[in-house]
Amino acid sequence: MSATQHYAPPGPLGFGGAPLGNMFEVVSEADAAATLEAAWDSGIRYFDTAPEYGPGISEHRFGQALRQHPREEFVLSTKVGRLLRADASKGGQHGPFVKGLPFRVDYDYSADGVRRSLEDSLQRLGLASIDVVYIHDCAEDAHGEHWREVFHTAMTGAAVALTKLREEGVIRGWGLGVNRVEPCVMALEQADPDVFLLAGRYSLLNQPALDEFFPRCAERGAHVVVGGPYNSGLIAGGKNFEYQPASADKISARDRLRAIAEQHGVDLRAAALQFCAAHPVVCSVIPGTKNPARVRENVALMAQSIPADFWAELKHEHVLPEAAPVPGG
Repeated sequence: MSATQHYAPPGPLGFGGAPLGNMFEVVSEADAAATLEAAWDSGIRYFDTAPEYGPGISEHRFGQALRQHPREEFVLSTKVGRLLRADASKGGQHGPFVKGLPFRVDYDYSADGVRRSLEDSLQRLGLASIDVVYIHDCAEDAHGEHWREVFHTAMTGAAVALTKLREEGVIRGWGLGVNRVEPCVMALEQADPDVFLLAGRYSLLNQPALDEFFPRCAERGAHVVVGGPYNSGLIAGGKNFEYQPASADKISARDRLRAIAEQHGVDLRAAALQFCAAHPVVCSVIPGTKNPARVRENVALMAQSIPADFWAELKHEHVLPEAAPVPGG
């Protein structure tokens, strides 16, 4: 397939909606509204959510906040591949999402499932359009050893439907929203996606997307939204990596990064955000938060000045690959 320029959400900073789905802990309606208001007031204009987040409550909250603004002034993405079914027995519990809305979550990567999912999302959002749609979690971490069968269904069902919706002008672009690189590479081989939301696979601690996937995106004119720039909070000083307690080697790698950052007077969080944004195929970085102050902090961190010597030392010490683009060249 020849290279064409595909639609890309705006950056360099967007807003990731998983935390506002009550991820790990309940977020009050007031705090959710204040967080989204802080994002808007800070100049963020790209917002990403998903039916799974809550389930459903993140989309509700995004819609409530974004309906206050002219539709043409923001870009919104959500996801397909899961349908929400009324089921009060679940108590709003789904995976890491606690006390959400009374639905169970069923996988459906068919073309009909895509259409149903998008209609449901529009109802929850209270909006008439969605800009970008990601096929959610058609990868090994969600589906185990049978993930390739699921991926095939997604490519012959969801991807075909989304391509048609793009051609009809219903959506502006589509891609995958995943935590693994391999299905992204396969999607480029089998379909014509515009943009990928890839979480945790391009960061200061982890760069499996760098060698093959990113060059293929560049060849095709596809884009990448980087999710999880702090690797579930580990880079920002937390204890989790990829939604689980971090291993000793990951903590050690983080501490090494932090020591070099301190030597250069660099906030490691600023370095994490700016590193992700520096690659040419990356259009936006979307850290998630449930705190208005943290939103404003992320915006300030993205703008902080970082000395070139810091990046040079990371490469000299083989903390970062030599081929990884860094801010400023």
